[in-house]
Amino acid sequence: MHIVHSSVISLLEYVKIDSFNVVCHFKCKQTNKTIVSSVPFEPYEGKIEFTWMDIFCHPFKSYNRYYHTPIIIYGDDTYETIVLKAFKKVSNHFQYNKEKNSYTYV
Repeated sequence: MHIVHSSVISLLEYVKIDSFNVVCHFKCKQTNKTIVSSVPFEPYEGKIEFTWMDIFCHPFKSYNRYYHTPIIIYGDDTYETIVLKAFKKVSNHFQYNKEKNSYTYV
């Protein structure tokens, strides 16, 4: 499924971020319905995983890798964001309307 970035952002009503999750509320303007999607607070490309050897042998490198990995919640210049990852989880509840250039909750 091809996702239209600008149309997803127009659905975004509310974002809550805590230490572990990003919760996105997507609201359809036509139906006035909201759907919530929660994704882990981690880089889009995957989890940051460490072995016990990484932590034991390279504690500073492991710390820096974990705490200084860029995480993009939303950005105009990128299509790999946490908001889009959250939308992909609930995209089966939406249908894209080409004439209106928007998603509708179905």
